[in-house]
Amino acid sequence: MGRTVFFLMTLPVLGASGLASAEQPCDRYPTNKQVRCERLWKEINAESVAEMAQFGMDQLKRREEGKITQEQHLQENTAFIKQSAEKRLRLLSERMDKE
Repeated sequence: MGRTVFFLMTLPVLGASGLASAEQPCDRYPTNKQVRCERLWKEINAESVAEMAQFGMDQLKRREEGKITQEQHLQENTAFIKQSAEKRLRLLSERMDKE
């Protein structure tokens, strides 16, 4: 269970940093829009917690059942982190464009 908690805690951080390098997603917006962007980014990350938790729990169950190897586990984590970060960045862009 500890590994799952670690995964879930690091997923949002790794996802965002992996795609945007050292740049934070709101850094690309003008200064007057960054506060709104940061609020939206926090909301999007909070909305993603349930999906991330479900992925982690499903994956851990498959790992414990011997259905995936350690290498597959890591590959799936990496793919999920990338996909999740891309989705959250897309949502941020869409929401920033709306307002």
